[in-house]
Amino acid sequence: MKKYVLRRLLQLIPILLVITFLSFGMMRLAGSDAVLQKMENTGMVVSQEVIDSARAELGLDKPFLTQYFVWLGNLLRGDMGTSYISGQDVFSTFLSKLPATLLLTAVSILLTIVISIPLGVLAAVKQNRFTDYMIRTASFLGNSMPNFFVALLLMYFFSIRLKIFPVIATGISVQSVALPAITLAIAMSAKYLRQVRAAVLDELSKDYVVGARARGISFYTTLTKSVLRAALVTILTLLTLSIGSLLGGTAIVESIFLWDGVGKLAVDAINMRDYPMIQAYVMWMAIIYVCVNLITDLSYRALDPRIRLGGEKV
Repeated sequence: MKKYVLRRLLQLIPILLVITFLSFGMMRLAGSDAVLQKMENTGMVVSQEVIDSARAELGLDKPFLTQYFVWLGNLLRGDMGTSYISGQDVFSTFLSKLPATLLLTAVSILLTIVISIPLGVLAAVKQNRFTDYMIRTASFLGNSMPNFFVALLLMYFFSIRLKIFPVIATGISVQSVALPAITLAIAMSAKYLRQVRAAVLDELSKDYVVGARARGISFYTTLTKSVLRAALVTILTLLTLSIGSLLGGTAIVESIFLWDGVGKLAVDAINMRDYPMIQAYVMWMAIIYVCVNLITDLSYRALDPRIRLGGEKV
């Protein structure tokens, strides 16, 4: 297992380097830079000499490869740079936004588990019955509505009409996180309960379920101790991928509710061409997905003996 983990970690290093290089290059091809954006926002007319001086101060006048390797060298020393817009340290600014993102992720995943797994299992058990049709219809509606539309509906009914939750987030609290988390959970649950239903149906069609029924074992026991455990690999994959995307921040939902997380931070940085902040966000996303995929692979080997034994043969 240790050799497997070490081999996977070594394979991830070039992936991270390629991601940083591509993101760095695409930002420079955006057609504008932080200096011009900042000058436009102030509304002041400045000379070309002032613009050139500001670009030289930020290192934007250097060749692309020089800028990249300077940034990469600073990153390896633990320095993610200073924001071009706010002048604050990028790493500390990013850390200040993480509690909001972590809370939103935790609540959204919890709601998704509570909604999608029971409903997915119920739809599989009641296959082609009224309950199954109702759950699948609700899933279809949830999949059809984009996040921003669901967010506006929830905001209208629960904030404006019923006044249960605040219209916009007023800090990191359970009341403020409720509507953003529900918005994300609706979209994820609508998609994942179908996957859970398909995974459970696939297991229910296998011979060991028929054999257990022939031996007089109750269906509930077979479902909880065998079927759900076998389907856990699929469910785990869905949840880990969701955790990765949520930790990266959901820009649209965070912007609508003004939830002060990393997603909103990234949107603001992109609008202002704040390269160090954007690059920090890209690194955060890359590390998240790399770690999530690694944890998922290790979980597969722990949960499914077939995967573990097959890997050992190789």
